[in-house]
Amino acid sequence: MKNYVIGLDYGSDSVRAVLIDTETGQELASNVHYYQRWKNNEYCNAAINQFRQHPLDHIEGLENTIKSVVKNGKVNPELIKGICIDTTGSSPIPVTEDGTPLALVKGFENNPNAMMVLWKDHTAIGEANEINELASNWGGEDFTKYEGGIYSSEWFWAKILHVIREDEVVKNAAFTWLEHCDLMTYLLIDNKDLKTFKRSRCAAGHKAMWHEDWNGLPPEEFLRQLDPYLAKLRGNLYDETYTSDVVAGNLSTEWAKKLGLSTNTVISVGTFDAHSGAVGAKIDNNTLVRVMGTSTCDIIVSPKEVIGTKTVRGICGQVDGSVIPGLVGLEAGQSAFGDLLAWFKGVLDWPIENLVLNSQILTESQKKQLKEEIDSNLIKILSEQAEKIPLSESIPTALDWINGRRTPDANQELKAAMSNLSLGTKAPHIFKALVNAICFGSKKIVDRFEEEGVKIDSVIGIGGVARKSGFIMQTLANVLNKPIKVAESDQAPALGAAIYAAVAAGIYPNVIEASKKMGSDFEAEYFPEPAKIEAYKDLMQSYTELSSFIENNSLKKLAHEFQI
Repeated sequence: MKNYVIGLDYGSDSVRAVLIDTETGQELASNVHYYQRWKNNEYCNAAINQFRQHPLDHIEGLENTIKSVVKNGKVNPELIKGICIDTTGSSPIPVTEDGTPLALVKGFENNPNAMMVLWKDHTAIGEANEINELASNWGGEDFTKYEGGIYSSEWFWAKILHVIREDEVVKNAAFTWLEHCDLMTYLLIDNKDLKTFKRSRCAAGHKAMWHEDWNGLPPEEFLRQLDPYLAKLRGNLYDETYTSDVVAGNLSTEWAKKLGLSTNTVISVGTFDAHSGAVGAKIDNNTLVRVMGTSTCDIIVSPKEVIGTKTVRGICGQVDGSVIPGLVGLEAGQSAFGDLLAWFKGVLDWPIENLVLNSQILTESQKKQLKEEIDSNLIKILSEQAEKIPLSESIPTALDWINGRRTPDANQELKAAMSNLSLGTKAPHIFKALVNAICFGSKKIVDRFEEEGVKIDSVIGIGGVARKSGFIMQTLANVLNKPIKVAESDQAPALGAAIYAAVAAGIYPNVIEASKKMGSDFEAEYFPEPAKIEAYKDLMQSYTELSSFIENNSLKKLAHEFQI
């Protein structure tokens, strides 16, 4: 008798569910739900890097997508044995004592500080700096050492500290905080006791300074020096964490009825999208999996006896079991990858939006058709023309820090820049410079891993960028000077979540075996072009020089402001 599982993958703009045959890994049905409130830009202010999401967007998406795949998959619901949820992170949300998201409580429905603080929200830069200063100088353990030695404004404690300082009402109403992946898992299961609820090892270890060396989260005496609230909050959080092959609970009666499933369906512990994506792409030792979307996450696994007690500087953490139980998962990434190209598209779209689409000459039908044609072809044509520009031609140098720098060495205060512009610089030249920039940023990450003794033999790309842009992938292969395979699956994170669910349900004995059977095949491979490698090394040197110039000037500016 066949068995089936569901993987649910929450991205920045949408959530998708996949129904997977556990024997073959075949996708029987999938569905995508776009967040309506997010689409309307509610609760966000890009000018101050504030990005918040309403939990109703996620709850509605959960119900709509799972109901769809259950219906369209045409399998016996009793044979759907497990569900696992992956999300972005760190994306914490305040909740009441019974686990209700604060934004669902009367009086908080439209308060951005009661919403989920999305991963790319950078309003907590000041608080992250405070955490780093204290961790380095308080006289005790450096709790950032397994998170690259630098705590980021994208992460759990910094975001909470910022919100509770900004909003006393939210501070007093929030009993505790849950990561997004934990919240969605908690909502589905029958066990509603937050004290015994199994929190994600992945989220806690990579973003909340949880580690076995100090028996869990940082102690109260450390957190109290940041704010007494954090010390109190620690008592309402957790000590133990769990890997995603572990059962968090069974599907509750309420949600079983809503989704058309059985309460025998198990829900596994939640995880982050990049980590489940690596599992969906059959990650193995010495393999770097690049999850390429709006940002990137770069995932590697290493046996404990190889990585030992060594800590890798400037990454997003190294956590036992965060990707594959029994192996140490290491994470790095870029705060903007696809987002950098989307920003440029937005710049080019300005005259279209403000002039062409307001024209009195064109009919409404013509405007709509023109807009659809431009949206469909702009990046495609830019890519084609940029690819034709020889590397010997003058190409601008750009930085990929449009949303700050995640790794190596997190610094969200850094900004993007561009040099070497001339009267001959046209849109395709700038586009080529931006593609180069995101690839050079990737090279910096690979170099850091290798400098720190983490061996990388092969690279796997997953996500929309990897599948859709041969130009970017070939550029990346040339810059890294490594072959890159592209995973066939459109939904590698959701597939990885399904793999975790299959292990939690007892269908496979471990994640490695499940991944071998259910993981994605590869649809393409890009090899370095020897004739271009040296040219990219020269361009990379220009990137490094511009990086140093911008970073040094940013430091001087901060030092000047501090003295004032």
